[in-house]
Amino acid sequence: MDANSELILFMARNLVEEPAEVKVSRQERERGVVYELQVGARDLGKVIGRNGKTARSMRAVLSAFLSKSGERAQLEIQG
Repeated sequence: MDANSELILFMARNLVEEPAEVKVSRQERERGVVYELQVGARDLGKVIGRNGKTARSMRAVLSAFLSKSGERAQLEIQG
């Protein structure tokens, strides 16, 4: 597991009630790397946040982390 996946796992596990259900997968696509965050159905709202603020914040932290290496990635959240 790469450092980016570890960062996403750390953020998500600290938000949810069931951290054992949190999983991250990395996929190479035409547009670049996509990280898929999967959480339990009950915890989906906590990860997305009110009006998507928590999800946007997680994406911003990931982008800042990736900016050092010049990489670009997307974060998709599934419940």
